[in-house]
Amino acid sequence: MSPTQRRLDPDMVRRYVAASLGPAPRVTGCGPMTGGGFAAVWWVNLADGRAVVLKVGPPAQVPLLRYEHDMVGAEARYLRLVTERAPAVPVPPLIHHGSDPVLGDWLLTGLLPGRSLWDLTQAGDDTDEVRAEFGVALAAVHGITGDRYGYDGGRASADTWRGAYLAMLDDLLADAADWRVSLPVPADRVRELVDRHAPVLDAVRRPALLHFGGWAGNVLAVAGADGTPRLSGLVDGERYLWGDPLMDLVSPLLFRRTEDELDDPVVRAYRTIAPCPLDTGARRRLSLYRLYLYLLMSVEMPSRGITGESDPWRVARLAELLDQELSDLDRAEALTASRSGGRAGTG
Repeated sequence: MSPTQRRLDPDMVRRYVAASLGPAPRVTGCGPMTGGGFAAVWWVNLADGRAVVLKVGPPAQVPLLRYEHDMVGAEARYLRLVTERAPAVPVPPLIHHGSDPVLGDWLLTGLLPGRSLWDLTQAGDDTDEVRAEFGVALAAVHGITGDRYGYDGGRASADTWRGAYLAMLDDLLADAADWRVSLPVPADRVRELVDRHAPVLDAVRRPALLHFGGWAGNVLAVAGADGTPRLSGLVDGERYLWGDPLMDLVSPLLFRRTEDELDDPVVRAYRTIAPCPLDTGARRRLSLYRLYLYLLMSVEMPSRGITGESDPWRVARLAELLDQELSDLDRAEALTASRSGGRAGTG
């Protein structure tokens, strides 16, 4: 269990439900849900027949990464945005968002049907159709436009995508220092390398709504009339931000390179709805986004109680992937310099 996850029991669940809905309806059953690592999440059955989900944020004294502050509130804002402005995308209906000095921050949402794409893949089911539907759903989410780039709620943001990305990166590097996370290269080397490639981010001129958590565990599906899994939900939007739609094509192909997977159902369906040329600049941006994601996944490990002893594969794999992205950016810069007669460039 992650240190950020509040310990719940049925009596506490009843308190949260009462604080959300009043003394009625009565809780008839509840239990923890697995798969997440930040908030405590329980399924709850109510006497009026509703099946709901309770998500409770960390206790106030638990140290968090900089971007994680007010993540429960962020998910509530994300659900409202998608429900109001992209109603075709299946997200949990928000029933209540609460905040209390004792209970902390919590959400009560409807419980969507279905199994996760991760579970279906592990079971050997054909997931091409649901992955394609997920790509279409991402395109719909990206049609929502904000007025600023980056995170909301006083977290890292800016008037430009380059400024927001660099602010977000700086926060993660500061978190790495706070938590004494070992990186493949020193933090100032990471920042220096990113600075040299950052001009490619200026191609992004619209702050699109990004889910930025579209790995297989957050995509739900139910069997259609022919038995083929069909999209039934996109959950856990607490990491949402505003930025380049390409950034949202990194998590669905976790540990893979989006630009090398153009026949993946997510990518193919997405590009049918929202064409996006994957030229040199776009590929460079994707590398920067993978760098950010792998850095985030590395930096969050201590706050989740993950160590080299508890999960040696994750520690080693992320270190390898981070090193690969940094090396690829180095090579890209060297290639650009050689093609321009020795003058380094980032276009």
